[in-house]
Amino acid sequence: MMPLYLSLLLMLSQEGDLMLTERVWDALVKSFASQMKSGFTASSFVKEIFTVGYPKLLTMIENLLERISRDTDVKGIPPALTSDGKEQMVAAIENFQTAFLALCLSRLTDLVNSVFPMSRGSVPSKEHISRIISRIQEEIEAVQLDAHLTLRVLREISKALLLLAERAEYQISTGPEARQITGAANPAQLKNFMLCQHLQEVHTRITSMITGLPTVAADVLSAALGTLYGVAGDSVTSLFQAMLDRLESCILQIHEQNFSTLGLDAAMDNNASPYMEELQKSILHFRTEFLSRLLPSSGAVSVGTETICTRLVRSMASRVLTFFIRHAALVRPLSESGKLRMARDMAELELAVGQNLFPVEQLGAPYRALRAFRPVIFLDTSQLESSPLLQDLPPSVILHHLYSRAPDDLQSPLQRNKLTPLQYSLWMDSQGEDQIWKGIKTTLDDYAAKVRARGDKEFSPVYPLMLKVGSVNGAGLMTKTSSMVKPKARPTFILLVGCIMCIWMSLKLDGFAHKGSGSGKHVNGFIDAVLDALCTCRTVRKIPVAQSNDRCKPGGCEGFCCPGQIRKH
Repeated sequence: MMPLYLSLLLMLSQEGDLMLTERVWDALVKSFASQMKSGFTASSFVKEIFTVGYPKLLTMIENLLERISRDTDVKGIPPALTSDGKEQMVAAIENFQTAFLALCLSRLTDLVNSVFPMSRGSVPSKEHISRIISRIQEEIEAVQLDAHLTLRVLREISKALLLLAERAEYQISTGPEARQITGAANPAQLKNFMLCQHLQEVHTRITSMITGLPTVAADVLSAALGTLYGVAGDSVTSLFQAMLDRLESCILQIHEQNFSTLGLDAAMDNNASPYMEELQKSILHFRTEFLSRLLPSSGAVSVGTETICTRLVRSMASRVLTFFIRHAALVRPLSESGKLRMARDMAELELAVGQNLFPVEQLGAPYRALRAFRPVIFLDTSQLESSPLLQDLPPSVILHHLYSRAPDDLQSPLQRNKLTPLQYSLWMDSQGEDQIWKGIKTTLDDYAAKVRARGDKEFSPVYPLMLKVGSVNGAGLMTKTSSMVKPKARPTFILLVGCIMCIWMSLKLDGFAHKGSGSGKHVNGFIDAVLDALCTCRTVRKIPVAQSNDRCKPGGCEGFCCPGQIRKH
């Protein structure tokens, strides 16, 4: 039997008419909307109360709608409220939402304008930046219970962040004084440092605030945060570029050094190469005057985060290692004593970068390449093809180094095209490994033509090896062959130098250790460089493991101890 109230509803409604509940709701919404409009336009008091308290007003309306829907949810009866009906009620207070969002933006922009005036003046303090961050946090917390309103507020915050980035960018010093690297940090640079740190702080804190919000919320702010991050980087990018240019100019001086000197005296020389000394001084100066002010302390940054300046320093350290390996490979000629000198320079470079720029172990491929190139230069040409060390080196580095083992009539691209090392390096920066190989292949073809023209029947052993390395260039790095060729003994001169070095070191090490930490450190670094370079952990040594200590890794040297352990024996 049909319920009485349902029969009454059917009697009062004609076919095609709205249900009685819908008609009642329409009338209610129209009346409510009229009152809200009147309050918004006629009463400044009501407008202010409902605008400032719009999040609470919206919450009350949504709670009312939810309660009506819940209380009228009866099985077999159409819902009292439709989705359109709910939207009508929320739309009735839309004027207050618009005013609330405008007020939100006004509060934020007024604060930004007060902290960053249009005129170039003093940099705001940390307290000023904290006020901006706190204001943004308050705006988010006020609306976080409503997802849709949160997105709208985040759009207003995005506008405020873009304004902040614009005002901060206007304050950045861009003149020559911002790029000077010879003296102490000047006022213009200190100003840029503070701007970078302030913007970094805003970026980090805002990113942390929206971590728990839906992905769409983060998307709303991504563009503004990206702009903020970019401006922060721009404030110090010119300085970092100037520092990198200086370090690269120091490395380019490697081509002014003589690595072809023969004799034991050159190998035993414990002084760093002049270009390396200049590089070390520059790195230390940059660390003392600039990086110490830009990089956060170890406890200031949470685990897993990387500041803008840390990223720039990491990039600079990687470039220094990569640039050095590139030009070390271009050195020609390279004598046996020159190899020892270069190995010492590599050890000094690793120490300088690791202590003053960035932990080298965290630099990835550039560090692996540096560690691989050191022993590679001591390998016989016949050993190179089967060496797994080549897997950590770009093909161009291997190929360029092989020119130092080639006869004079096999010209490098540098020589063939009459380029300076700087010009060739700039060209390499703009090319890939395949294009570099094409230039190298041209020199190999020229060499082959010269050999045939002379009527010679044999090529230099370097020639077929370079062709093989280049032929696998398209597949990446040279891979280890399936059948390992047993390495031949090293040249007698190198082994003789190594033995003399070890004897000299064992007799003099204690004396150097008492002359001062500086002398001892450089001597030890030099000795380690030589011994590390001599040890590839593949050539059998004549020091039984039984005489070694914990520093020898089990099985690392095929049952024998590396010469690096002689110091302990």
